[in-house]
Amino acid sequence: MRSNPLEVRDRVTSPQSRVPSPPLLDFRNITVMRGDKTVLHDITLRIQAGEHAAILGPNGCGKSTLIKTITRECYPLARAESSLTILGQQSWNVFELRTLLGIVSNDLMSTCTRDITGIEVVLSGFFSSIGIQPYHHVTAPLLKKAREVLDLLEVPHLADRFMTEMSSGEGRRILIARAMVHNPLALLLDEPSNSLDVSATLELRSLLRKLAQAGTGILVVTHHLPDIIPEIGRVILLKNGRVFADGEKMDLLTTERIGELFGVPVEIGRRDGYYHLW
Repeated sequence: MRSNPLEVRDRVTSPQSRVPSPPLLDFRNITVMRGDKTVLHDITLRIQAGEHAAILGPNGCGKSTLIKTITRECYPLARAESSLTILGQQSWNVFELRTLLGIVSNDLMSTCTRDITGIEVVLSGFFSSIGIQPYHHVTAPLLKKAREVLDLLEVPHLADRFMTEMSSGEGRRILIARAMVHNPLALLLDEPSNSLDVSATLELRSLLRKLAQAGTGILVVTHHLPDIIPEIGRVILLKNGRVFADGEKMDLLTTERIGELFGVPVEIGRRDGYYHLW
């Protein structure tokens, strides 16, 4: 029997619960094909709800397919030795899952180019849509919550601005606000600094640190080391569709490991909890 989202949230967040909290993701021997090509090979990965982790790998390593497997856009091959659960469940109504796992993806960003306002995009998070449709019923509590999230993310001034008039950084914050309206257990961020300039990147890092410190789980999927904020302690390295390494950030973000991951000689430096390579 499938639990409802409130029951799952209570199991994960209640310190009095005697039922073990289910992991956010629990993939065991997962293989995913796209067309006739195997993209993910025998992936085993467990991430706890509330954990701050990063999945790092070069372009073409399978990161996008992994995200689509999490969001139920791709499905693994049915094999006896394979299993996949999200928050303890094998099957989900996707609309219910989105109330527990906030998704901020580049695919989503590309659909937000129409003339809709920031507040409409944030409100659409309640309906799993892009923008507000005539059949959506926006109540006063929903509007209040949307404005509270805009205040939390320090962008109330974007409420009435059209998405087409926003910078990439402003648009990214609006999408994070859209993902936050349900107070999700975790945020899944796909290449979060993609297309952002230096100022917007620094603002995004500060925002993600704020959310992480407030208790929202952060799962960053990226090829860019500086996307890994100091609060992230665990790194999963993905190479050629396989888990290349999984462990503590300090152990894996080394010259040898990252050079082998990307296939080129690199140097790595660390400053204020961030890692940089050149």
